[in-house]
Amino acid sequence: MAEFTLIVGNKVYSSWSLRGWLAARLAGIAFDEELVRLSEPGSRVALLAHSPAGKVPVLKHGRRVIWDSLAIVEYLAEQRPDAGLWPADPDARALARSIAAEMHGGFGALRSRMPMNLRKSLPGRGGGAGVERDIVRIGALWRDCRSRFGGGGPFLFGAASAADAMYAPVATRFRTYGVALDPTGEAYVEAIYAWPAFREWQAAALEEPWIIPEDEVD
Repeated sequence: MAEFTLIVGNKVYSSWSLRGWLAARLAGIAFDEELVRLSEPGSRVALLAHSPAGKVPVLKHGRRVIWDSLAIVEYLAEQRPDAGLWPADPDARALARSIAAEMHGGFGALRSRMPMNLRKSLPGRGGGAGVERDIVRIGALWRDCRSRFGGGGPFLFGAASAADAMYAPVATRFRTYGVALDPTGEAYVEAIYAWPAFREWQAAALEEPWIIPEDEVD
């Protein structure tokens, strides 16, 4: 039995689970994984058995229970300070935390109109009020990070970090819905899809047989 256990939802759809899972991979921890199938009878009871929030992801470490993706990121950064979840440079780290928090608390239009779906290609779908504004803002964030701190690699701050864990599900949405991006955005999406940790998650997602109808855009 591993020291840590991570509870996640359906890998095709659960963007918040993906964030916590990528953070765990970045931290280099060994963890057991438990998947709770979402939006099914009994799902809520199963989730409440793991945390009072009744949501995924949940990280268990001994008697400690950490829920919420950003809380998991910060906890893992404390537990594994040498893993580089946040950039070492103080200026880069401040920006990385800021954009992670903005992702965590914002972009509601994009998240609601373009649900993550790793199975489908839906170019031109998912538009609506506020979505274009969210896309423009995210593109500006990516350009700022890459131009200021991205010289050491293909990710937002060069090497993969918690900021990339937070924005990886957005990259998948842009690909699923065929969002037109500038060269910086296109290159960043390619970097996410080439990331071995993401590829591992994606491969498992594509093996899942379950469908959540409300997350399927027609």
